[in-house]
Formats: sequence, structure tokens, C-alpha cells
Amino acid sequence: MQVITSKDNENIRKIRRLKEKKYRDLENSYIIEGLKLVKEAISEKIDIQQIVICEENNSEIDKETLYEIAKYNLIYVTRKIFETLTDVKNPQGIMAVVKKNKSNLDIDYSEEIILALDNLQDPGNLGTILRTLDSANLKQLIISKNSVDCYNPKVVRSTMGAIFRVNIIEVDNLKQELINAKKNNFKIMVTSLDAKNNIYNTDFSKKIIVIGNEANGVSKEIQDLADEKVKIPMLGKTESLNASVAASIMIYEYVRRKIK
Repeated sequence: MQVITSKDNENIRKIRRLKEKKYRDLENSYIIEGLKLVKEAISEKIDIQQIVICEENNSEIDKETLYEIAKYNLIYVTRKIFETLTDVKNPQGIMAVVKKNKSNLDIDYSEEIILALDNLQDPGNLGTILRTLDSANLKQLIISKNSVDCYNPKVVRSTMGAIFRVNIIEVDNLKQELINAKKNNFKIMVTSLDAKNNIYNTDFSKKIIVIGNEANGVSKEIQDLADEKVKIPMLGKTESLNASVAASIMIYEYVRRKIK
């Protein structure tokens, strides 16, 4: 077993560059880290380009998984090298480079509801939203290009594998995509504190639900385009909710109706 010990190794430099968005875009690849994510990537048949194992920190990897990952392009590195690749404080000693899923960039209008994100900025919020979509068996997410990168390592970790199952459709012009959705018999729904209707007395059929920026909410041009404005009722003094919480409440109101 050969162990890479140099931070100047070409493989190592290429992986390290993927910590930056411009290189993830250039290579059409991103990093996943941790035993659970690597096992899920194998299970979901994701295009795994390379697997990296820290030779001094792989005791948690079971023999069955070691057998599976041996089928891939596998490299071993020292702990010192692994620490230059990871952003995790207590890494499990395994990561992989995988291809982005770019097989389907078209919106599937057969779904009953679709979530769209307008300039969302927090990686944790995005990861939670992807995980919530997956839990509700919703298969796609529209996201404006000025939002946080879906393949940011923090986003990827917080999805807990959902990123492999949700089709992420990044769009240059969210307004135009929503106009196109209207032509496909979808209506646009946004949240607003001034709305008369709340989410519990509105129809969720064939709606695109837009979640906005954490600080400023949904942009004015998208609000002006909306067919319906709704609010999430709140009994306390807090006037607004975290973006991922708001998205989860709306998604699970849809789920509640589905399981009646």
C-alpha cells in the first residue's frame, strides 16, 4: 500500500482546489466526507472519481465497506495530508471526490409542488432544506445562481446524503424560470408578513414555493410576479422564521395533506 506524504502531490493539490467553488465548477466535481456519505454515494451509484483514506485514522471503516471502496480509485494519505483536505474538526479519515449530478437540468412539472430558493446564503439552511425535500420525497430544487453553492462542503455534510437524491437546478435568471413555470400551469407562492391568507387555508396543488434571502426575504421582482402571498401564523412576538424552518413548515403542510 502506497501512502502519499507530500502536500505537493498532484492528486492532493487537485483535491484541495475543490474546496473552492471556481474549481468545483471547473472540474464539475465536489468533495464528500465521512463514512456515511461515502457509503451512501456507493449505494446511490454516484460517479465516484476518487476515494481518499487517512492511513492513521481508518479504524471506523468496516471490512465490508473497505471491500467496496477497494473497487474505486483509492489513495491513502498521512494524517498531516488529510488535515489539509478536510474542514472537519474531528474527521473520520475518509472522503471522496464525486461528479456533480448534471444529468437533468430541466424542471419536472409533474410534481405537485416545487421549491425555489431566491438568493439563499447560509450553507446550513440550504443543507437542511435539501434534507427536508428528500424526507418528503420531493425530487428537485430550483436555486438562483446568486445563492450559496449547493456543493459547498458545509452544505454537502448537512444534507446527510440527500444531495444525491434531489435534482438541483441552478438557474441564471430565477424570474424567467418562474415565468416559464406559469406557462406550465404552475402558480408562484411566496411568504409575506402582510398576507391575508395563511399556509393552512391555501391550496398547495401545482405551486412553486419561493423561499427568500435570510435577511431580506423574497426579492421584490419575485414578489411582484407571485400569484399568491401567504404567511406562517405565529402566536408569539417573533415576526419571522429561519429560512430552512419556514421551508420545512410549508413542505410538511403539503405532506400532512398527502397522508390524510
